[in-house]
This record gives sequence, C-alpha cells and structure tokens, in this order.
Amino acid sequence: MIEEKIQRNVFEVINLHESDDIDYWRDRSYIERIETIEFMRKVMFGHDRVSERLQRVLTIAELKEN
Repeated sequence: MIEEKIQRNVFEVINLHESDDIDYWRDRSYIERIETIEFMRKVMFGHDRVSERLQRVLTIAELKEN
C-alpha cells in the first residue's frame, strides 16, 4: 500500500514530452496503479467526502394480501 505522505518542500519542473512516466507506470501492477489513483483522489478531494454527505435510508414495506 502507498504511504500517504506528501513532501511539500520538493518542486521539480520537467518536460512532459521527454518524461519516462509511461515506462514507469507500465512496469507497475494494476493494483499499484489503482492505489495511486485513490491516493491522488484523496489528496485532491479529501478523505471520503462523498459518503459523508450521503445518507442511506431503508424503508420496509409490508405487502397486503388480497
């Protein structure tokens, strides 16, 4: 699992046309890719923002017999 720690004192400028990101991510497993996407989502939008706002309601209805 990916450690959720951000180094905010690191800044790097790269040329996107010359980066080796494609080769790096091709070598990662699909689980690592999904974990990274989830980590990036949490960094951008916070932890579990959707479920904090949604309320699940369950109603039990009894059928009337004719």
